[in-house]
Amino acid sequence: MSYLSRLDCPECAKVYSAVELRTICPECGSPLLARYDLPLARTHLDRDAMLARPGNMWRWQELLPVHDSAHIVTLGEGGTPMLHVPRLGAQLGLPNLYIKDEGRNPTGTFKARGLGMAVSRAVELGVRGFVIPTAGNAGGALAAYAARAGLPAHVFMPDDAPQANQNEVKMAGAHLHLVQGLISDAGRASAAMAKESGLFDVSTLKEPYRLEGKKTMGYEIAHDLGWQLPDVILYPTGGGTGLIGIWKAIDEMQQLGWIGAHRPRMVCVQAAGCAPMIKAFEESRESCKFFTGAQTIAAGLRVPKPLGDRLILRAVRESNGTAIAVSDEEMIAARAQIAAAEGIQACLEGSATLAAVHKLLASGWVKPDERVVCLNTGTGLKDAV
Repeated sequence: MSYLSRLDCPECAKVYSAVELRTICPECGSPLLARYDLPLARTHLDRDAMLARPGNMWRWQELLPVHDSAHIVTLGEGGTPMLHVPRLGAQLGLPNLYIKDEGRNPTGTFKARGLGMAVSRAVELGVRGFVIPTAGNAGGALAAYAARAGLPAHVFMPDDAPQANQNEVKMAGAHLHLVQGLISDAGRASAAMAKESGLFDVSTLKEPYRLEGKKTMGYEIAHDLGWQLPDVILYPTGGGTGLIGIWKAIDEMQQLGWIGAHRPRMVCVQAAGCAPMIKAFEESRESCKFFTGAQTIAAGLRVPKPLGDRLILRAVRESNGTAIAVSDEEMIAARAQIAAAEGIQACLEGSATLAAVHKLLASGWVKPDERVVCLNTGTGLKDAV
């Protein structure tokens, strides 16, 4: 069973039924958040008993939105390793450095969590086809999970998206639509098709359930570290769903009594060539402006205005975290350093978090004795650079 009870709007506080197919809040346009009956769950769930289940993201099923397990569409996503990286840490003077390696997921990135969840819940609610705009990896993930569900998918991506992402969409049988411009342009084309065709749009945060898949990274981080959260979590932020999801998971786990009051400082890491959240954070704004001229080799970070900007900034500020930009050159250098020191093939987006650690250590914001987790959101084997 699932303890899912309702959908909340975090901006206007409207409450919606969770048994109906929903997109964004019809009143204010904000993303909607899935809420659970956590007091009841606390009386029934035994976190240690849940660990006896298979080690994928569905071990937390009662805290996820799919009610009937017959509707779960899975390729074995989640359960990725938390790797202590002592040689890399020694190079930085940071002995308690860890990498959560999301490159082990189906389709090679953390997008498998979100799209696996979104497709599963959509199937349960009667959806018969999908559209999505993507910088690359989300399109490949949707194509795979739609194929697994036996449903059609239309994927809109910039025409300069990595060839590996284009190939995986086509190989999984989805319809690939290449669009001139950025993911924002792909988003407009995708929304138009959804409106005309009746297919369901699973854009980032335009439906409530991709976030629920991403939040399982937060549950795993806590479990992997013995239910003692780290001091700092660094997250490469394009759409930012993972950062929001991890912060949501931490709040849920505290309400469940699974963790104590200690919370990590959340770090939003972006590319210098596309850094709308950093600018908003530095200017103490509650939302970001569209970042004109966005350009970076890290396709997943080339998001000029994320829909979840308010939620990202809220999580960073509530956690006493920060936002920091790194250059493409720093990402490339960090990727090489990770591979040479630890053998991990990190994507450019994930490598950006290590580049940020260098800067935060130099400034004194991260202390040498702190426990730090970097999210590597995908395999570097897809990168063309």
